[in-house]
Amino acid sequence: MTLANGGDNIGVYVPVFAVAGASGMTVYVVVFLIGVAVWCAAGHFFATRPLIAKALSRWGHILLPVVLIGIGAAF
Repeated sequence: MTLANGGDNIGVYVPVFAVAGASGMTVYVVVFLIGVAVWCAAGHFFATRPLIAKALSRWGHILLPVVLIGIGAAF
């Protein structure tokens, strides 16, 4: 599964990056870094809320696989 997923990404992104040019690559990198910052900020926000942090520490080992399977099934 991991190799198939990696090959798919290589097959899609290498041609896109090959024709993007310097300005296009700059846009890709900036958008990627903004997306990572948003996810990190959201994770920090939710993890520092006592009620959510308590629920995640209690139910996270069950919730995480369910969420990941749901995301995989949806896409």
